[in-house]
Amino acid sequence: MKPWYTALGLACPRHLEPVRSLTVDQALRHASQGVGILWQGSFPAARRLLDGMRRRLDRQPADPEVSFFRYRQQRRTRTRVLGMVVVPLDATGRVALPGAPDVRDAVAAAAGGPVTDRLLALRELLGMASAHEWRRRGVWVRALNRYIHPHWGVFVPTRQEYVDLVAAAPLPGADLALDIGTGTGVLAAVLARRGVRRIVATDVSARAVACARENLAGLPAEIREADLFPPERAGLVVCNPPWLPAQPASPLDGAVYDPGGRVLAGFLDGLGTHLAPGGEGWLVLSDLAERYGLRTRADLLERFDRAGLRVAGRLDTVPRHRNNRGETVSLWRLSR
Repeated sequence: MKPWYTALGLACPRHLEPVRSLTVDQALRHASQGVGILWQGSFPAARRLLDGMRRRLDRQPADPEVSFFRYRQQRRTRTRVLGMVVVPLDATGRVALPGAPDVRDAVAAAAGGPVTDRLLALRELLGMASAHEWRRRGVWVRALNRYIHPHWGVFVPTRQEYVDLVAAAPLPGADLALDIGTGTGVLAAVLARRGVRRIVATDVSARAVACARENLAGLPAEIREADLFPPERAGLVVCNPPWLPAQPASPLDGAVYDPGGRVLAGFLDGLGTHLAPGGEGWLVLSDLAERYGLRTRADLLERFDRAGLRVAGRLDTVPRHRNNRGETVSLWRLSR
């Protein structure tokens, strides 16, 4: 049996059953019992099977407003079940199934190098291929009138209401801005477009730093690998932290889930010492944590007060995505 490979920390199924043909019902029964499906039929048939399993699991989608933690448990179960369909890579890194596309570049981009002669979950493989296509084609950003190219493992700015807020907020100063947790660099690019003369962007992820350097090439931005703040003080400090103070289920959830609210707390506690006189900190945050009962508005305002910050203003917007049920995204203008 080939060794297991995962970039997401997925566990290898304890038992793998070689299969050439299977119904959706049979596949779900195998997967729910912890039996991995080592696919040996055609690649298109494997995709059809996985799509059928996903559709069946999504017939009664979990409602996060009923119970956030129950919702998360259901999503983890869904991820585990769909991860039970396994495909082999040959000694050249190709998927060793008839009709398979060449995904070697996509896997190498996600893994940081070639992956050969391994087994991996079909769902993870398809995610790698999709991420590689995002990187190749890019995501059109209205506020920039250009494409941003996300790397695998870096948050894709498909929801752009937070970008639009940074593009619209009244700019305090234009000499130096800090972008904390830059990700793809999209907010730093918006600040550069608005005329900020120098930007220092940081991220704790080496993948994000490489991604931002690619997207910000030619702009007045310096990208550094750092946990939150660089040593500079600036007239504007921007941060769009993970919105939900909960445990991520995989490395790809890190831009959305912030265990214990560490990033938010670190930003607020350090903001005052990194603001130049008269400067502002822009905190871009959804109210999803409040809607799911993970944090109250009073908790957030108390955090501001404890950090010695006052609210100079706030801009709100309503997301345009179809699943929005009253969510509001806000840009909090904070000062000392």
